[in-house]
Amino acid sequence: MAGTDPILSARGVHAWYGSSHVLHGVDLDIARGETVGLLGRNGMGKSTLIRTLLGHVPQREGRIALDGHDMSRARPHEVARRGVAYVPEGRGIFPNLSVRENLVMAARPAPAGGARGWSLERVLQTFPRLQERLGHLGAQLSGGEQQMLSIGRALLTQPRLVILDEATEGLAPLIVAEIWRVIGQIRTSGIATLIVDRDYRKVLAQADRALVLQKGRVVLQGDAAALREAPELASLLGV
Repeated sequence: MAGTDPILSARGVHAWYGSSHVLHGVDLDIARGETVGLLGRNGMGKSTLIRTLLGHVPQREGRIALDGHDMSRARPHEVARRGVAYVPEGRGIFPNLSVRENLVMAARPAPAGGARGWSLERVLQTFPRLQERLGHLGAQLSGGEQQMLSIGRALLTQPRLVILDEATEGLAPLIVAEIWRVIGQIRTSGIATLIVDRDYRKVLAQADRALVLQKGRVVLQGDAAALREAPELASLLGV
């Protein structure tokens, strides 16, 4: 069950690319262990919001906090050190490293105190395909296997928040089902999750809450089950 204190809190977030004002005062909270869906048509600011939270967009205003620590001007590596893992659109693996090397280069020690962390063995149990391809280079993997590798690498950082940006984009249906199965595992393991995906029905089925962006503004948000019944949702998403 999600905790009451937010692991991430964003208030009045604005972001620009040059003279283009993309985000207009976005507010977002993610509680510990909570899964939040981020929805909207293409070009509405979803990826920009993610990149801004991660410190990749230098032209930004507003307050972003992780565990109460002000990270409004933090750089990406400082955000990562606070326990935020990113599974980017396009996977972002190292094509000239083996599967094993891609995984172990990101690994951090499991947390103390008896919490069950993510070891290499646990990741390989979760993704048996990766076990079979440990010696293969990242470039030799299929798109679905690369996505599994990207998620596995994120989990090995022992994150408290995982951000998934279009994790099922362009994958075969069987692989998509596998990815959603693992997203469900992540959710039940107590890791907070922010999910962007074109399949809004799957997102709302997994999420506790969701919000919809339109032209860089939050125009609809609430409990995921309630949003599924919202009459304006289809038009906002263009479906």
